[in-house]
Order: sequence, then C-alpha cells, then structure tokens
Amino acid sequence: MRKKVTVVGSGNVGATAAHWISSKELADVVLIDIIEGVPQGKGLDLLEAMPIEKRDSYVIGTQDYADTANSDIVVITAGIPRKPGMSRDDLLKTNYGIMNDVVGKAVKHSPNCILIIVSNPLDAMAQTAYKMSGFPRERVIGMAGILDSARFRAFIAMELKVSVENVTAFVLGGHGDTMVPLPRYSTVAGIPITELMDAATLDRLVQRTRDGGAEIVKYLKTGSAYYAPSAAVAEMVEAILKDKKKILPCAAYLNGEYGIHGLYVGVPVKLGAKGIEQIIEIKLTPEEKSALDKSAAAVKELVGVINV
Repeated sequence: MRKKVTVVGSGNVGATAAHWISSKELADVVLIDIIEGVPQGKGLDLLEAMPIEKRDSYVIGTQDYADTANSDIVVITAGIPRKPGMSRDDLLKTNYGIMNDVVGKAVKHSPNCILIIVSNPLDAMAQTAYKMSGFPRERVIGMAGILDSARFRAFIAMELKVSVENVTAFVLGGHGDTMVPLPRYSTVAGIPITELMDAATLDRLVQRTRDGGAEIVKYLKTGSAYYAPSAAVAEMVEAILKDKKKILPCAAYLNGEYGIHGLYVGVPVKLGAKGIEQIIEIKLTPEEKSALDKSAAAVKELVGVINV
C-alpha cells in the first residue's frame, strides 16, 4: 500500500513541500486549498514533472477533503501572513479560526494520521491542532526546530568554510525571537563549535539564526521563506514514513519534560512511524534553562489569548 500525504495550503510553503515529498518518492500527495484552481494547477504541474524525475509519486490538487481520506500524514501550512496594521493577536485569532476548521475536516477523513503543523504562530497553532484533533501528543508535531537548526548549520558552515554535512546544531524553544540556539551542543565533525570560533562570532551567528526568517522577509519584501521550511517538512515526513527513529528538534507538547507543563515547545525528539516516539531531555546550564523558560513563557502568553 502506497503512503499518502496531504498538504493543506497550496501557497509557497505547501506547494514546495509537495514538490520535495513527491520528488523524493516518499508518498502520493494531495494538495488542498480553498482557492479554486490553484491546488489543481500546481498538483498537475508537479505530476507532469514526475516522468522527468523518474518518480512514481501521484499528485493531485483539490478543494474536497474527501480526496484526502486515509492520509498517513497531514501537513498544515494554511493561514494568513501578518499584514500591515495587524497586531500579533489579530493574526493569532484569524489563524486559530483557520486551524480549527482545517483540523476538523482533516481528522474526520484521516482519523489515524499524524499532523505536522507549519502555520504561524507555530507553537500556538500546534497547540490548537492538538486540542482540536483529540489526538495523543505523539501524533501532533510542530515544524520549527529543524528549520532553525538548518539556518544555524548553514551559518556555521559558511563561517568555518566546511561542509554542511559536518555540522550538527541544536535550537530549542519557541519558533520566534525567543528561540534558544545551543552552541554547546553544536559540532563540526564532532568538535564543539565553542572550540572553533570565539564568543563574539558565536553570538553573531546565534543572533542571525534568531533573525533568520526576518532576514529573508526583508529581502523578499512581499513574502517569507519557503524552500528551507518545506525541506524541513520533507525531512519529518521521511523520518515518519520510513520509521527512521531520527532525532530532530521539533515542537512537542510537554508534560513536565524540561520542567514545562502543558505547552508546545521545541525540543529534541525521536521521530518514527508512531510520530514522536521519545522526547529527549538534555542537561541544560542555568543560563540555557532560563532562556528556554523565557521562550516557553512567550508561547504561554500566545496560547492564553486563544485559550487553548
């Protein structure tokens, strides 16, 4: 039986995620959107690329959730971007409404799926999906840490002029200004980066990682990042569908881990066929723990606004 992945939202992130997933032949893909014609057009375009890629992934676009039935994974990218004059709370409440609607329809047709949440504000939207779906926490996962870690890895590799394959990096916490890059756990071929660059350079790279999304928005002016976010989604999809037991930083619902209760926060997890198969607790210094607590408090403030 071939695997099936639904991507909700056929904008830049959703369509590019569908591209990565189909071109890696991970699954058949259903692209769904409320805008008539857009998912159908992008889906058909992707399907017609498969003979060139020599991949047998089947891709369709639709407005009908019946077409998404029995998906193994549902990736949710739907939501509106923040517009001029719109407060963070306005964005939050609008996307909360969209998430509620989408999750209800998706889980009705795919009651055994795993949900991967990409919509912003990420941690609060993951919490909304968790409460709305009624799924166990293992099956509702937020995509953030992989993207933030990838940015950190790219900047480290550029700075040290080494292969990105040699670089591992960890970023914990909420997806936003309060994220917690951990230089102590970041390495180049096993060597801690704290031994390869001075504190000032490290601080600069950490800050650039925190500002990674904003830096791209500043360049694009009318949009935001989508290649790296959608590649991060594909890595999660692959880890789950291939049961890789891969340790990746993801937004997970914490029940006391790291001293945090009842919130989605970015932490290292083991991803496999059941979704989150283990939350990995690493020892943090008092400074790192304080930064993680500050990040969790920022998430708590957001979920308080929408009461989830």
